[in-house]
Amino acid sequence: MADAPTTAVLFDIDGTLVDSNYAHVDAWWRAFRVVGASVDAWRIHRLIGMDSTRLLEELLPDASEDDRDTAKQYQSAYFAEHMPRLRLLPGARALLQGVAERGHQVVLATSAPPNELGRLLELLDAEQWVDVVTSGEDVEQAKPAPDIVQVALERSGVDPSRAVMVGDAMWDVETAGKVGVACIGVMTGGIGGDELRGAGAAAVYDDAAAVLAGIEDGPIGAFRPV
Repeated sequence: MADAPTTAVLFDIDGTLVDSNYAHVDAWWRAFRVVGASVDAWRIHRLIGMDSTRLLEELLPDASEDDRDTAKQYQSAYFAEHMPRLRLLPGARALLQGVAERGHQVVLATSAPPNELGRLLELLDAEQWVDVVTSGEDVEQAKPAPDIVQVALERSGVDPSRAVMVGDAMWDVETAGKVGVACIGVMTGGIGGDELRGAGAAAVYDDAAAVLAGIEDGPIGAFRPV
């Protein structure tokens, strides 16, 4: 991509562009019950977006590896039941279009497994604006490990100082920060602005639509000029 823009905006998808976080909470909650564990939904929600292995270590610290593997398998199955009902969050497609039209690469930096990613991409219907897509197959560890952001930067050929990430979880903010990428937080994943700022978010908006309005108003300088 020798002629590709030298700037990029990296987007998380779950909870940022697609309203899926609470579907993940429900799927984990049901999966834990299968293995005889009772975990409060709010505790699960706090860790959505974290690498599943680490999430299981946090929420089922005394469980056997077999029980954790079983929970992971059931979570995937239960989340699949939600996939037909997932919907886009306000301004999701418009933000991708707006970023592309401003001359930046659009990078979907997600560690979603291929079966889930397919549904997310179908919902977004934004192939004409997207330059790079990652998936869970690209890394051994998901967020907050920096791997997925590093892969996204490598594929886009953009220096961290010329990239910005948009995400809904502390893990997005922390992950971006580990590789020197500024992160804009959105609250559509259910995490408050104070926590996102505390994790290091450069700015916080209600949703993708508000981020796009922020670009148009130009107060944050979040997207570097080409």
